[in-house]
Amino acid sequence: MSIFEINMMFSNLCLNVFNQCISDYHIQNSINEKPKNPFKKDDIIHLLYQKSWIDTVQWHLEDLIRDPKINPVDALKLKRTIDLSNQKRTDLVEDIDSYFLDKYKNVEASNTATFNSESPAWAIDRLSILALKIFHMDEETKRKGTNDEHINNCSSKLEVLIQQKEDLCSAIDQLLSDIESGTKYMKTYKQMKMYNDEDLNPVLYNKDKQ
Repeated sequence: MSIFEINMMFSNLCLNVFNQCISDYHIQNSINEKPKNPFKKDDIIHLLYQKSWIDTVQWHLEDLIRDPKINPVDALKLKRTIDLSNQKRTDLVEDIDSYFLDKYKNVEASNTATFNSESPAWAIDRLSILALKIFHMDEETKRKGTNDEHINNCSSKLEVLIQQKEDLCSAIDQLLSDIESGTKYMKTYKQMKMYNDEDLNPVLYNKDKQ
């Protein structure tokens, strides 16, 4: 059965892709598993799946690096892997925003149109992380060997996360509708991450002087 429906709200499309990706990852549940993106490269759905895979892997990298017994050498390797993952995540967010910029390029904004401080893709980025929170919090409500207090606490948190998901989906769909109607317009900025740039990070551009 297809995860898509005619006239599906974009937020629901995102959630379906995110949930499929999270499920696919947990078949092997390995940070070294290569993604098998089932969608065509020229489709926005491909970008959404790719984005979710990076977020899912990074979720588990963040778990690993918080191990109090981790070897410092391994921790450094993980930190650099996380930095690279963050850069890829940012690049994908900008690619998703480029999709929306192209989609709505012929929409004429009204004279009173305003813009959001958060672009559609960055809101979708938050939805991707929220899908991961819901998946793992749901797992905690079913974890064996724990006590009722833990289960009840996690169940309460899960309810809040689900409500947050509904509110965020509504906000994303409303923003896209407003952009499409011309009552809002898109304005995006490159994130200008500096720590990976040899021309901007003083530790990197001074390395040959040390």
